[in-house]
Amino acid sequence: MSQPTFSATSQTTITPHNQQPLVTRDYPTEAELDATIAEAFEAQKAWAKVPLEERIRIGWKFIDEFKSLAQSTEPDLALELTLQMGRPISQIKAELDGFLDRAAYMLSIAHEALADVPLTDTDKPGFRRFIKRIPLGVVLVIAPWNYPYLTSINSVLPALISGNAVLLKPSPQTPLTAERFASALVSAGVPPDVVRVVHLSPELTRYAVENKNVRFVSFTGSVGAGKKVEEAAVGAEGFKGVALELGGKDPAYVRADADLEYTVNELVDGAMYNSGQSCCAIERIYVHESIYDPFVEKYANRVKKYTLSDPTLPETDLGPVVSLASAERIRKQVEDAVKAGAKKLIPEELFPEAKIGTTYVAPQVLVNVDHSMEVMTEETFGPVVGIQKVSSDSEAIRLMNDSVYGLTASVWTSGSSEEAFLGIADEVETGTVYLNRCDYLDPALAWTGVKDSGRGVSLSRFGYDQLTRAKSVHMKIKTG
Repeated sequence: MSQPTFSATSQTTITPHNQQPLVTRDYPTEAELDATIAEAFEAQKAWAKVPLEERIRIGWKFIDEFKSLAQSTEPDLALELTLQMGRPISQIKAELDGFLDRAAYMLSIAHEALADVPLTDTDKPGFRRFIKRIPLGVVLVIAPWNYPYLTSINSVLPALISGNAVLLKPSPQTPLTAERFASALVSAGVPPDVVRVVHLSPELTRYAVENKNVRFVSFTGSVGAGKKVEEAAVGAEGFKGVALELGGKDPAYVRADADLEYTVNELVDGAMYNSGQSCCAIERIYVHESIYDPFVEKYANRVKKYTLSDPTLPETDLGPVVSLASAERIRKQVEDAVKAGAKKLIPEELFPEAKIGTTYVAPQVLVNVDHSMEVMTEETFGPVVGIQKVSSDSEAIRLMNDSVYGLTASVWTSGSSEEAFLGIADEVETGTVYLNRCDYLDPALAWTGVKDSGRGVSLSRFGYDQLTRAKSVHMKIKTG
């Protein structure tokens, strides 16, 4: 066993580090799924009539409910998530805190983002015009396993506050996260039929996407799975919207004037946190030739200090990857790079847990890499990074853009080089570009990607735009 196991009627989550079954969930029949969607469709009509201020009040109550849940020991959300997907328990609190921070920000801007847009300044005498934001109906949110709370909050809460109903389909790797999320929403006052957790097989997921009463689909996951969601939506009755947050091969460029100690520590964390299993993890680094050697030395030395072990232990700061299949794929990508001329800097004997046939993968830093190697062009989703020397900003920009992905990119340089950074930022093909930070989502900024990293927007006020439609109201008041 490695990934969740499936039968015709159920799924079983396998704990990554010990390969033991954790929890099983049954699938609905097609008729049962149709009934659930129909109930959500009808419940949404009443929910949309609840005043916005009341929906926002329920949202703040939800935060209180989830805080209480997160602070309890039964269930222990941190241990529960570690057992589902393998992240060290010492790192779970950051996700739960981020989940609440994003929820609070999206609630704080909801009134303004969803308010009518008046056109008073340009109305002619006797006329009144304005633009309303109208909920879409039933929104299907398909969440991933790697950050199940952080990714689902991006769409679920704004969709509900906007007046939509939500069907939350979690990854079979992390089914309990959706159930905890939904239970806190219902406890806060969201009607049960307005937010429903649905555990679905791939076939049932397609069936749900195609259902005529599902009006919008928000998907986070792989490029391949995203294409299947898109194809199902296109083939469905009507014209429904689809948001796709897909893969990344996120680059960092370290300029000659970067703060070396700070930059090394940040980029090690950006590559290795959650065992590199993040769509916006640092997977390739371009370093100016004048500081390349000291950067590489410091970087490798820092990676060697990780403790790869049982993720339930508090001292562990690097856990397993999610499945045996993932571990095998990551090891192959590294070995293929070495065969093509890359050099490994991290002795694997430093990490005795990393044995073939387990989900433990030793962290690795590769040099002598180039873009003929998959490790520099295809998503790794593991604790591996390639470091390549560059001679100029223009070379770094060319290499950063030489990718089918475009989720985030970061530039590391002196604070006095802001103008140089902004010039680079304009040239890099990406959804988000950072100066001197990485692997971070600010809820005030639009989270979006280009190229194979997907399309659509979550977070920020634009996240509300995605989950509503504009309705124009044009009134001629005086007819005489």
